[in-house]
Amino acid sequence: MFDRNIYINRREKLKQQVGSGLILLMGNVESSMNYKDNWYHFRQDSSFLYFFGLDIPGLVGIIDVDENSEIIFGDDLSMDDIVWTGPQPTIAELASKSGVDQVKTSREIATMLSGAQNGGRKIHFLPPYRPENIIKLNAWLGIDVNSSKEFASVELVKAVVAQRSIKDEAEIQEIEKAVNITAEMHNTAMKTAREGLKESDITGNVHGVAVGSGGNLSFPIILTMDGQTLHNHYHGNVLTEGRMLLCDCGAETETRYAGDMTRTFPVGEKFDERQKTLYNIVLDAHETAKAALKPGILFKDVHLLACKRLAEGLKGLGLMKGDIDEAVQQGAHALFFQCGLGHMMGLDVHDMEDLGEEYVGYTDTLLKSKQFGLKSLRLGRALEPGFVLTVEPGIYMIPELMDMWRAENKFLDFINYDEVEKFKDFGGIRVEEDLLITENSSRLLGEPVAITAEAVEGIRAASLNS
Repeated sequence: MFDRNIYINRREKLKQQVGSGLILLMGNVESSMNYKDNWYHFRQDSSFLYFFGLDIPGLVGIIDVDENSEIIFGDDLSMDDIVWTGPQPTIAELASKSGVDQVKTSREIATMLSGAQNGGRKIHFLPPYRPENIIKLNAWLGIDVNSSKEFASVELVKAVVAQRSIKDEAEIQEIEKAVNITAEMHNTAMKTAREGLKESDITGNVHGVAVGSGGNLSFPIILTMDGQTLHNHYHGNVLTEGRMLLCDCGAETETRYAGDMTRTFPVGEKFDERQKTLYNIVLDAHETAKAALKPGILFKDVHLLACKRLAEGLKGLGLMKGDIDEAVQQGAHALFFQCGLGHMMGLDVHDMEDLGEEYVGYTDTLLKSKQFGLKSLRLGRALEPGFVLTVEPGIYMIPELMDMWRAENKFLDFINYDEVEKFKDFGGIRVEEDLLITENSSRLLGEPVAITAEAVEGIRAASLNS
């Protein structure tokens, strides 16, 4: 946890932003894998963590804006519990660390919410994403389980987004710690991958770095030779000379802050000529996008700038043709780059995604596009100092998409399908780094990891010949 005053100040600011009513912040509970007492690794709700800092299951926080009071609801362990868990702090002791003086049992939540509801008071809650919390909202407030998100408080969502989007110095230090562990994960992947091993062998090594550093993964590891599949969690392939390995992974610290990086490298010592050419096209788009980051610029414009650089490189290879500005405007480049350039990062690797991209990444006047490719851009809004985000351009040769677009005669003025046909076996490339928006530009977070083709090949050669 941070110092208790950080949580006190965050809640005070939240009261001012919301203005009136009750703010209901629901923590998560244990969730069973295959029978009741065999639980998944517990992960607290990030907004509950942000405002209360308490990382144990079964807690609920209520902030009464009108009465200027705060209560933590939860139940102390029974002796039957302590037999299995050992002694633990009481709810009152934990709440004190968060700067909250009032605690009540879980049984008392329904009474308090019912009284507020009967008194016509507004009860603010965030869109629920866990089924347990959806059921609780039904029991406490009578909200249909299929409609709970519709009743979430837009005022509260906007207030939480406004606070969590701007990282303070304590958060930046934690994120940088996560990024440094993530860097070690990537160095481990690049140093241990070799022909004949399975993807799962390398995945296990990478996962071990995250756990050994005192935290865990910020998301399931993507480590695959089939990099054309954007979120590929299959790890059963045997590494083969001549192929590339894409590793997209991140660490989560003990305080739950995230890192997220991607590197693509050859299974052997070197990229082949075709691989290196496309790798350098991706890297050029990456460096161009990084250089453009600064307060006030729309991240949507940075995304489109990266798309243009990718398309220009692909035109140089003969895969695209025609007016590149027009090609990008119409979305022809999305045959090769189907996703967004990056996303916000913090307590969630896709920060606050459960609150809605329309609030986190966009505004009332800047709306998400419906165009293929551009619709997957999670962040489009103007950047501000304190934002932490990723930059991750890529080229993905997806045979099924190529066949569909060709059969539909899509973008014939911009795509050379005969040349595209030669790349069906290519796979995919992505490079990704994490950056902080500063007062005037941006700063790379964490220790640098080899990113140029030559630096990557240097690590591969050294590890394979050691």
